[in-house]
Amino acid sequence: MVSKNMTIGLKSGLEPRPVAVFVQVASQYESTIFVEYGTKKVNAKSIMGMMSLGIATGENVTVLADGADEEEAIKSIEEYLSEEK
Repeated sequence: MVSKNMTIGLKSGLEPRPVAVFVQVASQYESTIFVEYGTKKVNAKSIMGMMSLGIATGENVTVLADGADEEEAIKSIEEYLSEEK
């Protein structure tokens, strides 16, 4: 299992469109992936779960991945979340 703290760099935060792309990025991997924000922990491959977090730009989250491709998953997610679109 790998976990990493990340800061949301997306200008709009995790609104519907960025969440959809985030879920697509996470879903490319076999690993189980979760996002922790405050007291909540949700499946990163679940649009509804991710939408329930309501994460704004500049907020910090912890991404956890467990599986054969966990390192690649964390790297890819971090690259997406740090983009300034």
